[in-house]
Amino acid sequence: MRPAVLRLSGAAGVLALWEVVGRSGVFLADYFPPASTVFPQLVDMLGDNEFLRAVVATTLSAAIGLAIAVAVAVPLGLVLASTPVARTASRAVIEFLRPIPTVALVPLAVVSIGGGPETKIGLAAFAAVWPILLNTMYAFDEVEPLQVDTARSFGCSRTRVIMRVAVPSVAPFVLTGVRLSAAIGLSVVIGTEMLTGTSGGIGEFILAAASGATRMDRVLAGVVVAGLLGFAVNAALEAAHRRWFGWQHSGVERPA
Repeated sequence: MRPAVLRLSGAAGVLALWEVVGRSGVFLADYFPPASTVFPQLVDMLGDNEFLRAVVATTLSAAIGLAIAVAVAVPLGLVLASTPVARTASRAVIEFLRPIPTVALVPLAVVSIGGGPETKIGLAAFAAVWPILLNTMYAFDEVEPLQVDTARSFGCSRTRVIMRVAVPSVAPFVLTGVRLSAAIGLSVVIGTEMLTGTSGGIGEFILAAASGATRMDRVLAGVVVAGLLGFAVNAALEAAHRRWFGWQHSGVERPA
């Protein structure tokens, strides 16, 4: 129970600090309301069907973007890692595309495909693909050579060696990449919703609350919901990692 107690203590400390700062007068009350004001507003919002639809829209968009990223990054990572020529040829392209801020692509995406759900899903997939791709490639380098040689000595083809030896070995690292990408994709989806203001979701809700009357209590409540959503997704993936790959020591993981 000690880790759970420590986590609860940390959360309680943050909430207490938030409350103290919100009531200290350092910020105007309308601009930084205390937690005791935000959380009742959050409870009211959870009973609002429109807000719940926004949460569902953001969650589905992030999930679809992550699924696309996994479907692209894992096979591509295996191919590039197992083919030295392709890996060398693609390195410059990967290192060029990976650092590009996804938010900088929002105007191009809006002009190209509009401001609908396709934009935020596509941008989320673009941002989420890199941790999974790099983790897959790096994990392939750590595959035990003896296992590969043994499989080849039994007459396994290159494809069969990858599927029977490499894939089980890289799976824990891939899931680590998915955990990283899930948070990145969710952030990109919400950011794109705020910038476009036309695709629905938590980001559009926060943008609307910050406009006009500037309801910062609703803005912060939306931010809290986004944080809780990210926490829940990470906790679910972490539990899956422990269940499926409990034999792996955490220190072996190599996140991108």
